[in-house]
Amino acid sequence: MLSPRYIIGIDLGTTNCVVAYVDMHGVDTHGVDAEHPAIQLFHIPQLVAPGNVEERDLLPSFLYLPTARDFPAGSLTLPWAEEQPFAVGVLARARGAEVPARLISSAKSWLCHVGVDRTAPILPWGGGDDLKKMSPLEVSAQYLSHIRQAWNFQMARDNPDAVLEKQDVLLTVPASFDAAARELTVQAAERAGLPTVRLLEEPQAALYSWIESSGDRWRKQVKVGDAILVCDVGGGTTDFSLIAVSEDSGELELKRVAVGEHILLGGDNMDLALAYVVQQRLTEKGTKLDAGQIRGLSQGCRNAKELLLQPDAPKKQPLTILGRGSSVIGGTLRTELTYNEVESTLVDGFFPRCESSDMPKSGRRIGLQEMGLPYAADPGVTRHLAKFLTRQQTTESDARSFVHPTAILFNGGVMKSTLLRQRLVEVLNGWLAPEGGAAIRTLAGTNLDHAVARGAAYYGLARRGKGVRIRGGAARSYYIGIETSMPAVPGMPAPLKALCVAPFGMEEGTESDIPGQEFGLVVGEPAQFRFLGSTTRRQDQLGTFIEEPGDDIEELSPLETTLSWIGQEGVMIPARLRIHLTEVGTLELWAVSRDETHRWKLEFNVRTAGEE
Repeated sequence: MLSPRYIIGIDLGTTNCVVAYVDMHGVDTHGVDAEHPAIQLFHIPQLVAPGNVEERDLLPSFLYLPTARDFPAGSLTLPWAEEQPFAVGVLARARGAEVPARLISSAKSWLCHVGVDRTAPILPWGGGDDLKKMSPLEVSAQYLSHIRQAWNFQMARDNPDAVLEKQDVLLTVPASFDAAARELTVQAAERAGLPTVRLLEEPQAALYSWIESSGDRWRKQVKVGDAILVCDVGGGTTDFSLIAVSEDSGELELKRVAVGEHILLGGDNMDLALAYVVQQRLTEKGTKLDAGQIRGLSQGCRNAKELLLQPDAPKKQPLTILGRGSSVIGGTLRTELTYNEVESTLVDGFFPRCESSDMPKSGRRIGLQEMGLPYAADPGVTRHLAKFLTRQQTTESDARSFVHPTAILFNGGVMKSTLLRQRLVEVLNGWLAPEGGAAIRTLAGTNLDHAVARGAAYYGLARRGKGVRIRGGAARSYYIGIETSMPAVPGMPAPLKALCVAPFGMEEGTESDIPGQEFGLVVGEPAQFRFLGSTTRRQDQLGTFIEEPGDDIEELSPLETTLSWIGQEGVMIPARLRIHLTEVGTLELWAVSRDETHRWKLEFNVRTAGEE
């Protein structure tokens, strides 16, 4: 069977989607560029104005739900589809800035939010009852569906074998995504008409892109013993990974050795912070903004921020706020965002100078809170980095108080700013010097907008033997909660033990029984299993029992199944657990009867607790 012609990397980003590809026609068998085939960007056709379709290298991750009066009839037609009930991309982002109540954004952040039903129509969050809302899963699928249809229109009109669904597709996710969020990402791809995709962690993709852009020079920029910190601050999340450089048979080898927690902190937070700075200034002058205007102002601050952080940028950018409240009836407000406001708010607010011992503040909790995305309580990216590096320092004999990275690779739209990169390097060097660490080296040379998609395409090449592979495996250790057998005590729940079912670094494609363990399962009724994970317990092996799980193990989405066995309803049967870390990059757990005549797949429960 012939391999697919194209290798396609898709960055399904919080703020933008990007597609890169390699045309393998003739590469596998001959050609002067067989060892280094070119990675190209796919320019995505999309609506940039009503009735106006243009190709762009970025597809903004925004979906707008229009009213019947929003756009002229036929103006949401795409070359491959008649009038659409919604808009995605540039037009959606622009119109949503004016009418934010009908705009869906940050669907990727909602996709990993365990506190909501991610398959239920909940977006736009806080939108009116007149809206036909969509689920985070459905919105993610719509972005991928747009990409699939755009590709097929541009690249496969004369060649049915070139359709996207028949190609080698690599889809990126944050390294901090847990097993349930990864599974939901695969489901979104399936809904979009992409039945087979392979997942890749975004920080790894960023490093692959750096390797690809460096050519053979990358081997001269790192050395054995290096610890590469990938600092990925995007639109919705902050993601840290450590890549170790070692040697095998005289060749440099790369291995992902640590990933950080899922931190909902990124460009979205920064845009809102800038909006509140402008709001406060307007309030002092007697102008009040309502919630809808603040959401619109946040969109405007995003664009102004990006311009003000560019080299040789002007000192201020104009902002327009549409009239909403009684104080601005029928009109618009015109104001501005200054460079000094951006610098003080973002640099000092989100990248503060701190010590390596400074941990993120947890924030005070009150009895009632507004539902929404669980943003990080502490906006200090540098403090979250200090926690990550400190928790990874597990060698007690080492006098260092935190892992010393020797090189840093930046990724994510936020880190395009030279100002923010310089501050982070300054803070890191301030930690390293007192402990005798060398100044950190910056690995440069990638386009941060395109790096993840290009890196995913490079990974596809590496899988065919035409590039360097990063060893990784499971990004965290996973556990099943086992309730302790003990007499019931009023007011005291039975202690929970944790059984390791997938150790950190388990390779894709691994399938194994949990050794030495058998459990009693009641058939004929639904069963739920508590599922836990850890990003720091790298020493645990398959089958390791943790008697008293500590703060280094967190509870994740539970696993559920209905155990049906005709003629055996209500009977407890002996069974064991079987783990499968698929080639795609998702985690499967199965309950298997002792005689192996019955198997039940444990599915993730992505609904909120108590929902039917």
